[in-house]
Amino acid sequence: MDDLVKTNETSGLIPFKEVEDKIAIIRNQEVIADADVAALYGVETREVNQAVRNNIDKFPEHYVFELTKSELFDLKSKILISKVSDNNRKPTKVFTERGLYMLATVLKGERARAVTFAIIETFAKVRELKRQLLELHQETDKEKQKTKMQPMEQRKQKHACMSFAESRQRSTRSTLR
Repeated sequence: MDDLVKTNETSGLIPFKEVEDKIAIIRNQEVIADADVAALYGVETREVNQAVRNNIDKFPEHYVFELTKSELFDLKSKILISKVSDNNRKPTKVFTERGLYMLATVLKGERARAVTFAIIETFAKVRELKRQLLELHQETDKEKQKTKMQPMEQRKQKHACMSFAESRQRSTRSTLR
């Protein structure tokens, strides 16, 4: 079962997996395409890009950038379920993690808030997983590797049904520390 973030809009749910599946690596950065961001937020791609244009000072190039044609081709081949199309009149933009956080300050509403939490939690989980995998890879003792893998499995099961409220409480507690 996917981890979920609950919204207040008719009990809609945003699976973490839905966000995670949209993350791609471009220019050695984890990014999400503008069309996929729009789909997550439940708006048109042009609305996301308009928010960027209206707040251009908040989006330096390392927050959001346009893809080259070859990068767009690579993105489409990596992410099969992406909403990205090469029929767009304007170049496809991608948002880095920082760009997504900045976008969250521009977009408003309950769904925007819930999607932002899902994005933050997903990137945090990806970072944690990378850290754990690196530790596991660096461990040479097979028995210690097995021991380190057990907590990873237990956490995976524990978080299988984390609700929006639980994730929000956790992030509030960690902010207060």
